[in-house]
Amino acid sequence: MGITYKEIHEFRKEDLEDLFLSVDWSSGHFPDKLVVAMQNFQTVYSAWDEDKLVGMVCAMDDGIMTAYLHYMLVRPEYHHQGIGHQLLELMKEHYRSYLRIGLIAYNTELDFYESCGFKKAENASPMFITSLWT
Repeated sequence: MGITYKEIHEFRKEDLEDLFLSVDWSSGHFPDKLVVAMQNFQTVYSAWDEDKLVGMVCAMDDGIMTAYLHYMLVRPEYHHQGIGHQLLELMKEHYRSYLRIGLIAYNTELDFYESCGFKKAENASPMFITSLWT
């Protein structure tokens, strides 16, 4: 049947837990928090193989100029099928009138994001604090 894409905010915690743990992301250990996070993101696109959640991308935005992509992930067994590219195309179309779409990428992901039209910032480094109080 193929992959279908949805713009939704309501997910079962089991689906989120399974997806996030499939890529070894620690946030998968907090499925109740992920459910709330998905409800709070401005934009969420998800990829489904029938009733199986296989990928998603989420964004926060200021409503007019800048959007930040977060939680871009695809189950490993679904890599190299164009799912990640399609999820990013949906976001790029959604935010086409914005001045900037930003994201933080690991060095191993740079080629993928560059193939989707993103450019690495010169003289910039991502910075963050990970909460130890979970």
